[in-house]
Amino acid sequence: MEEQIAQDSTPIFQRIKDYLVGEIASGRWKEGDLVPSEQALVRQFGVSRMTVNRAVRELTAEGALVRRQGSGTYVAPQKYQATLVEIRNIADEIRARGRAHRSQLRLLREEPSTEELAAEFELASGAALFHSIIVHFENDVPIQVEDRWVNPACAPHYLEQDFATITPNEHLMAAAPLQGATYGIEAQPAPGEVAAMLGVKAGLPCLVLHRRTTSGGRVASVATMWHPGHLARFTGSV
Repeated sequence: MEEQIAQDSTPIFQRIKDYLVGEIASGRWKEGDLVPSEQALVRQFGVSRMTVNRAVRELTAEGALVRRQGSGTYVAPQKYQATLVEIRNIADEIRARGRAHRSQLRLLREEPSTEELAAEFELASGAALFHSIIVHFENDVPIQVEDRWVNPACAPHYLEQDFATITPNEHLMAAAPLQGATYGIEAQPAPGEVAAMLGVKAGLPCLVLHRRTTSGGRVASVATMWHPGHLARFTGSV
């Protein structure tokens, strides 16, 4: 096992995380089940206790596992649906308002990650990512520029999709089922390139949603979505 791990480019602690998350996702380990002890995982993977501890500690912080002192580590209650901002397909939102959705693909390719992006994806700087830029229209009015980066390990067929007939959200929900998400919302002036795609003047105030999603223990997608401030409104409930 040790030789097999050494030949894999994925960090060892990440492989252990993937194994643990995979057992939960498959249903073999259910909510409340006791997972193997760190010592058992050390023997199974032929690695140090420190490496196993990092994998278990990170999954505990991410909410997939829960530790009970003196008892062990258990599969945590599943809370992924309880996000404050619901992840919805923009095409469905527009159609629910009785209006027509269409999209315009502006970019779709593989690119090396910058240092900042690599940090968000928890990858080495320069690691390959998929990059798409799509403009979404409501009744032929541009209402969103979606600038998205995708982890090829989570959605290997992303570049093959026809984003005129399917949205990135739809594809990713099928290819990389949602585990968790973090958000940031802020007001920013539209830079020239974004303003041109939205059909507005450069510097127009925009509402900008930055969303990072995880799947299978990995960061699956990082998206920045620009909305003209005079047309956009975010709502939610708790």
